[in-house]
Amino acid sequence: MKIDLNDLAALAAVARAGGFREAARTLNTSPSALSDAVRRLEERLGVRLLNRTTRSVAPTESGAALIVRLGPALSELEAAVDAVKELEGRPAGTLRLNVPISAARLVLPAIVPHFLAAYPAVKLDVVVDDSFVDLLQEGCDAGIRYDESLAQDMIAVPIGPRVQKLATAASPAYLNRRGRPVHPHDLMQHDCLLGRFPSGSMPAWQFEKDGKVVRVEPSGPLTVRIGAAVDLAVDAAIGGVGIVYLFEDWLRPHFASGALEPVLEPWWQPFSGPFLYYPGRRLVPAPLRAFIDFIKAEPQGVTSAAASDQTSAPVRRRSGRDCG
Repeated sequence: MKIDLNDLAALAAVARAGGFREAARTLNTSPSALSDAVRRLEERLGVRLLNRTTRSVAPTESGAALIVRLGPALSELEAAVDAVKELEGRPAGTLRLNVPISAARLVLPAIVPHFLAAYPAVKLDVVVDDSFVDLLQEGCDAGIRYDESLAQDMIAVPIGPRVQKLATAASPAYLNRRGRPVHPHDLMQHDCLLGRFPSGSMPAWQFEKDGKVVRVEPSGPLTVRIGAAVDLAVDAAIGGVGIVYLFEDWLRPHFASGALEPVLEPWWQPFSGPFLYYPGRRLVPAPLRAFIDFIKAEPQGVTSAAASDQTSAPVRRRSGRDCG
């Protein structure tokens, strides 16, 4: 049975985008052309692959099974074509990254403008997702996560700040009203603004001082989904609702303005920064190779020569950091 690869690519694009219009914009084609491609594929296979309504498009059971198998195969084909282009010295194409909101907020802004200026033929497609995903199944070339979230078979390259801290903070009005904690255990007597991962788990708050690590599980009047609603927790803290626990870099502008005051600062625990990761058992697409080379060469990518010389990094397990 002869199947057009373009029709298979159209099916994968529509499923990934969740609709014909969005997929058409991504591929610079028309929704009707993609609809025709999927219909041809369904006719050749003799099964329905997509359920279509006026509001949504979703794979059928057969379609989902095919798309799962298609993802790695199409990625390999794209990588092979990109490798040929790279031999001509012109990396081009789309680089799809899956990143947590913390990376979108704190890491990529220092990198993306310079990278796109250096590689004008490369387009970046950034998916912000705080869950842990299968990169190939999701149609992404690489992702950004912290070391404890990385599978052992992934290649990991340092990106962004190599040392970060999770900070606690509250508004001066709240602290004047409720008092200022001097030890992490004091948080148990305070209103704390909590975060929940998409999986449903709620990470403990972890602190460290003079080699002593303290973990607490405070309570409070507000819980937000880590990632999508973190700014709500920050706004609530500024409004005097309670104490927030978040990346120091995220809260620093509010420290500078006086809207928030650091809490328990001597106890803020440092941890290693994020990594760009990608599967090791596949061709590296030219846009991804260009991005890897860029973050190794640029000072915002890594902070030490030793780190920039590594093509992979050891994975050290720590408590969850992909929050906010």
